[in-house]
Amino acid sequence: MVWGVFYRKQKAALARFHPLHQALVHEHRLSVTLPRDAWEPLIQSCAQHRAHIRRRKWALPDEVPLVLVPLVRVLSRDLRRTGTIGVTADLTGPEAAGKAGPQQSLQVRRPIRRVLQWYAFDPWLAVRAELRDGSTLDIAVVDRVRFRKITKTNPRGKIKTKTKSKTLRVITVTRRLPKGAVLTRPASPPPPWIRVRIKDGPRPVIRLRARIPNAPRSSGLPNHILHLSAEAFRWTAPQARRAS
Repeated sequence: MVWGVFYRKQKAALARFHPLHQALVHEHRLSVTLPRDAWEPLIQSCAQHRAHIRRRKWALPDEVPLVLVPLVRVLSRDLRRTGTIGVTADLTGPEAAGKAGPQQSLQVRRPIRRVLQWYAFDPWLAVRAELRDGSTLDIAVVDRVRFRKITKTNPRGKIKTKTKSKTLRVITVTRRLPKGAVLTRPASPPPPWIRVRIKDGPRPVIRLRARIPNAPRSSGLPNHILHLSAEAFRWTAPQARRAS
């Protein structure tokens, strides 16, 4: 009886949250493009989640407070007056249906009886922002996860099975400059973990890519994205960066 009342109160609180906040809770997905001022009600709604919701079934995915909210806040500061931020997020995780490839058996030696290996491809975040200098910034995060299901016999003769995973994260940041913008090569090279590709032309494009091995799901990701974004801005003159 007590738990029923407790859950009803939480359910009522959940119903009062922003509709997109509710979609993140129930579906673990978000696909929306909003102007800067329209993002703030969603951010404020998400900020109240833990104060009202304790049930694990209705938990907000960790990526929302750790990645999405900080990223939207940072991008909002450089948004043009009529600019928008678009976010497509799939927070169902690499084990969700449709993300795993075929399984294959690996050769084993005793005491291991069997090893099954497969890979999951999880493009879980895409962000697009229209910046005040006339450029657009596109961010994409893809996790390539290797799974191994290992069956072995322990010293007591019991058969045990466990699954291990290893993640390779690929972050891509693309900055498309406004027409007529001039590229300027920075005085120092980029960090060794960042690859830079430049496409010159009427609208130059700066594309940066980083591969992060053994990456945790959320921790450290905003900093990695900010490092790549900062590198993209080193390739234009300071006056172009300040233009409105």
